[in-house]
Amino acid sequence: VLQAIANNKLPPLAKVAAPAVSAATSAPVATTAPPTPVSLKDLILPEIVTDGPTEEVANTKMRKIIASRLTESKREVPHFYTSFNVELDAVMKLRKALVADHEVKVSVNDFVLRCSALALRDVPEVNGSLGAGNTVKYSKSIDISVAVATPTGLITPIVFDTDQKGLAEISANVKDLATRARDGKLAPHEYQGGTFSISNLGMFGISEFSAVINPPQAAILAVGGGTKTFIPSPYVDGAETQASPYIATLLTARLSADRRVVDEPTAALFGQAFSYYMNNPQLLLL
Repeated sequence: VLQAIANNKLPPLAKVAAPAVSAATSAPVATTAPPTPVSLKDLILPEIVTDGPTEEVANTKMRKIIASRLTESKREVPHFYTSFNVELDAVMKLRKALVADHEVKVSVNDFVLRCSALALRDVPEVNGSLGAGNTVKYSKSIDISVAVATPTGLITPIVFDTDQKGLAEISANVKDLATRARDGKLAPHEYQGGTFSISNLGMFGISEFSAVINPPQAAILAVGGGTKTFIPSPYVDGAETQASPYIATLLTARLSADRRVVDEPTAALFGQAFSYYMNNPQLLLL
């Protein structure tokens, strides 16, 4: 082939005839019939019931009042929240000492009430409410409302003059109020009013939560349960010895406050005062 190319003597190319087209392939392609219109009722799926049987229970009068007040609170009151962790080990140690030395049994919640009352005494701006014409009213007495769950709903009996009562008196007062609240034997003045509220869910295994402000009060403290936590020690540059990490029982408290009455620095001051008294519970005995 190379020699033929060099001598310019390549043979002519053979002519190949085009393939014949059969009659079957030359026939026109049949078109598809248009789809049949479907009515709208044929497109709606039948109703499928996936839930089980239900029962509607009418709310009690108390639950209706609670729902109305808390809905109004969330709608009208500008809530803001500050959280702080408190070590409970000193409180637990003092509780054991009170039982061993004086046969006095007080709960962690009693300490929370007493520390809150002293913190309100130190930071009275939290112990206020919004008055007429956007004025702020500060109460001269510290009357703490304690949230108590009853079969008919949540009720907040009041421990009057909480800052002037000791741990044992607070404990007895709360037990009496809680018992009569569950039995429906509270007088109206024992649960209407108050200057500050506390809601404690620690005994139910709740670690932390946010509570809704109880108007006309300006703040409520939500208290969770204590949890064993590893506390790392901060490194101090230049120190010869460094503090060792340790394990402590931490309680998380969250303050819900009305921004029209309490500002963020004031809420922080309350948290610092509350934590100080909880960390130094021996001061509560003075």
